[in-house]
Amino acid sequence: MRRRCRAHHFFGQLVSLAGTWMQQIAMIWLAYRLSNSAFVLGTIGFASQIPILIFASIGGVWTDRLDRRRLLMWTQALSMLQAIVLAALAWQEWVSPGLLMGLALFLGCINALDVPARQAIAIQLVDDPDDLPNAIALNSLLMNSARFVGPALAGFVVAAVGEAICFLLHALSYLAVLIALGAIRITVLPNRSMPTPDGSSPVAV
Repeated sequence: MRRRCRAHHFFGQLVSLAGTWMQQIAMIWLAYRLSNSAFVLGTIGFASQIPILIFASIGGVWTDRLDRRRLLMWTQALSMLQAIVLAALAWQEWVSPGLLMGLALFLGCINALDVPARQAIAIQLVDDPDDLPNAIALNSLLMNSARFVGPALAGFVVAAVGEAICFLLHALSYLAVLIALGAIRITVLPNRSMPTPDGSSPVAV
């Protein structure tokens, strides 16, 4: 059962990451279509990444102090809400470059918490420490596979049905992660202890 939950988690992460790349490409395309400006295009990309550069270290500290599964459920739910808002604005043709920048910045702030938590929880899903290198390699494979699949899917979807559907598909992709996170149960390992130099009471590390 635990192995099945881990498989569902990694599959959900693949779907969600592919959806994230779909949205990124669709946002960039929509921004350029609305503004015909390379500056706006670059600004939206900058707005989505600068929060990670600034706040990712703080997010890593919070990840160590909070329940990672619950934190991921919150970040994924907020990211899904952002995608739904973006899809609604694009569907009603109310979207503007300024709104795209604001939503990109909002998603970047969420990712500053989501990325460290996602990396850390992958380690907690491993029972045997000998399997840890395989888990890390699998996590990297998922991220690179999504980077390959997501933009290609975005190109087909945007060309066929438009940006709004692309954003909606991205929102739906978060359901896979939320369902997987709701199913898994993470066992918190006890702290290891090391004896003090004088052989007295051990010190937790």
